[in-house]
Amino acid sequence: MQYWKMKLVSRKSFLYNSNPMKISIPRLFALLLIVCTPLIMLGKKVNENRRNFAETISAPVAAPTELTISADQLYSKLDLSGKGISKEAFAYALKGFEKLSENGRLNTDSILTIIDFTKSSRQKRLVVIDLKTDQVVYNSVVAHGRNTGKEYAKSFSNQPKSHKSSLGFYITQETYMGAHGLSLKLDGCEAGINDRARERAIVMHPAAYAGENVIRGKGYLGRSYGCPALPPQDSKTIISKIKNGNCLFVYYPDKKYLEKSTLLNG
Repeated sequence: MQYWKMKLVSRKSFLYNSNPMKISIPRLFALLLIVCTPLIMLGKKVNENRRNFAETISAPVAAPTELTISADQLYSKLDLSGKGISKEAFAYALKGFEKLSENGRLNTDSILTIIDFTKSSRQKRLVVIDLKTDQVVYNSVVAHGRNTGKEYAKSFSNQPKSHKSSLGFYITQETYMGAHGLSLKLDGCEAGINDRARERAIVMHPAAYAGENVIRGKGYLGRSYGCPALPPQDSKTIISKIKNGNCLFVYYPDKKYLEKSTLLNG
């Protein structure tokens, strides 16, 4: 009997001490600390993950060529204004180049060729830029299509037998020995704008009518059937530099082209 009394007292004591209303303040604080600490840590981790995710989404994509200076600064550094390339042509060329590069469509040479058809054919209006070294490696005159214009290029087409130049972005491909000598095949990248380049046999090649001596006699360069023709003395070195997967951009501020180009508007 004494044993059960002692057991009953022990149970009462346990119940009394377990009553939340009877817990001391220090013990209550310790209990809250034990319960809340994991929740606080979990909340911090969630917030950190959210911040990291937001930073990843909002961070600008680095240019594939890892340019360390702005386009304006690079334009000035390369003196492109003095080499027949407008600031608009250069800005558009960089934009399309970066997109093609990001999509894995270019090789790793980082060679960008720009033809600015806002300039007279009397002027050097083609540049070849090495974006790894930030240097202009070639600057040359270049002919446009005979139905595109005389001294100035004004009208463009993607149609066979139009004898007109086509605007937009191209990727250089293989070379071959053609009727004019070493020539470079081009693949047009823009549907409805220049994607019939192969069908039209639009290639880069040398031509006597594209020599600067023609300018002295005629006042402007001779014209092609739509090909970007080069002076014979310069063509081989330029073609050898830009062949096999590099970017060529032919520019003119044609409203339809600028609105339609997915490489410039995507």
